[in-house]
Amino acid sequence: MKAIKIAIDGPASSGKSTVAKIIAKNLGYTYLDTGAMYRSATYIALKYDFTESDVHKILSTLEKNPISFKKTSDGSQEVYLGEENVTLAIRQNDVTNNVSWVSAIAEIREELVRQQRRIAKNGAIIMDGRDIGTVVLPDAELKIFLIASVEERAQRRYKENLEKGIESDFERLKDEIASRDYKDSHRQVSPLKAADDAIIFDTTGIDIQGVVKFIQEKAEKLLT
Repeated sequence: MKAIKIAIDGPASSGKSTVAKIIAKNLGYTYLDTGAMYRSATYIALKYDFTESDVHKILSTLEKNPISFKKTSDGSQEVYLGEENVTLAIRQNDVTNNVSWVSAIAEIREELVRQQRRIAKNGAIIMDGRDIGTVVLPDAELKIFLIASVEERAQRRYKENLEKGIESDFERLKDEIASRDYKDSHRQVSPLKAADDAIIFDTTGIDIQGVVKFIQEKAEKLLT
């Protein structure tokens, strides 16, 4: 069976990571969480009080503490910065609210995109983010762009935070998601948008298994 590259893009809390992980497991593919990489860079910036003028310091810290992913015994994935497990730390609200400005820095995107392309070179990979189909893997055989209403995405993030023990205010989450949508779609470097050849799928009112089924059927057609 041939190996393909699958790109899943979309705004915050559109379900990208959840469905990508399930499909990767079903197909026996490697899952690369690009969002976690940008969150890790943001975590560094916040931890050391770096600003946009400290790009070289963020990159230097990333070089000394490379991002890696490790599978746990239950099949989930943990994120490390060097030896530090940052899986939960990078999902905190302060990181979420700052990741847009860090990910908009050209030098950081260039470095992380370089790493992502190297990992994806041989195919059999599924990657999710905001510019996978347009910038990171423009040659991906399958490109999906997921969308959903702000209300629904806020509900998903609220539930996810509660499950992780992160205290959240629903109305504030709605405002933050809408604000991040605007920032991500209007940034100069790699703005959030669907690739010309992407399949746009509105997941509002559709459960995770329904989204998985839709994408996996598209993938399996390409694989046979």
